Amino acid sequence: MAKIWFITGTSRGLGRVWAEAALERGDRVVAAARDTGSLDALVERFADSVLPVALDVRDRAAAFAAVAAGHERFGRLDVVVNNAGYGLFGALEELSEEQARDQLETNLLGPLWVTQAALPILRAQGRGHVLQVSSIGGVAAFPLLGLYNASKWGLEGLSEALAQEAAPAGVRVTIVEPGPYGTDWGGDSAVRAEPDPAYEPLRAARRTAAAGHTPIDPRATAKAVLELVDAPEPPLRLFLGTYPYAIAERAYAERLETWRAWRDLAATADA
Repeated sequence: MAKIWFITGTSRGLGRVWAEAALERGDRVVAAARDTGSLDALVERFADSVLPVALDVRDRAAAFAAVAAGHERFGRLDVVVNNAGYGLFGALEELSEEQARDQLETNLLGPLWVTQAALPILRAQGRGHVLQVSSIGGVAAFPLLGLYNASKWGLEGLSEALAQEAAPAGVRVTIVEPGPYGTDWGGDSAVRAEPDPAYEPLRAARRTAAAGHTPIDPRATAKAVLELVDAPEPPLRLFLGTYPYAIAERAYAERLETWRAWRDLAATADA
C-alpha cells in the first residue's frame, strides 16, 4: 500500500531527494517548505500525489495547521520526516543571541512542534514512523559548530525519549544521522557569525580538513531511506553512509575511557 509522507524542508537537499524518491515509487507526499514556489516542479511532475504546504517550522501553530492539512487531504500519515534545518557556523563566543535562538528554534523546537502535531494522528491510527534528521554532529561535537551540535544533541535526546513514549501506540522513531552530503547545508542555507580573529587558526584547520573531502551526492541516500520506512522493525538510529562510523566509534571510546578512568572519584559522591 502506498505510504503517505509528511516531510519538512523539501525545497532542496535531503528533503527534496526523499520526497522525489517517495513520489517516484507511487507514494504520496505532503511537502512542506517556507516558500511553496520552490515546489512547483514537484507539483507539475506528480500532480495530486503531492500537497505543497507553506511552513516555517519555528511557528508552532503553522506546524499544526500544515499537519492537519496533510491529514485532511490524504486521510492518514504513515511517515513524518523532520528534515528542515540549517547549519550555524561560529565559535560560541561569536554568536549573537538571535543566531543562537533561531538555530534552536529551527533545528530543535521545529521538529518538536511537527511531532506534537502528528502524534495524535499516529496514535489514533495505531501505527506510524517518525524520522528525525540529526547528523554526525548529533553524536560528536566539532569546533565552530557548537550551537548546531547543541540543536542536534537535543534532538537526539528528545527523540530517544519519544521512541519510548510512542512505542506502546505502535509508533516507531528513527534518528537518521547523515554524513557530509553535497547539500546546501554549508552554502546558501548556512548562517555565519561575525568572525573573531582569535578563532582564525581553528577556521583554517577546518578549511584544510574539508578540502580533502568530496561530498557524496545526496541522491545516494534515497534507497536506504525507502528501505528504512518499509522495515517492519526499524532501528532507533541509522547512519547514512559509512563516513560517520569512525567518528562515532572514536567519540564513544573516548567517553567510556574517561568515565572509567574517573570512576573512583565518581564513587566518592555516593556517600
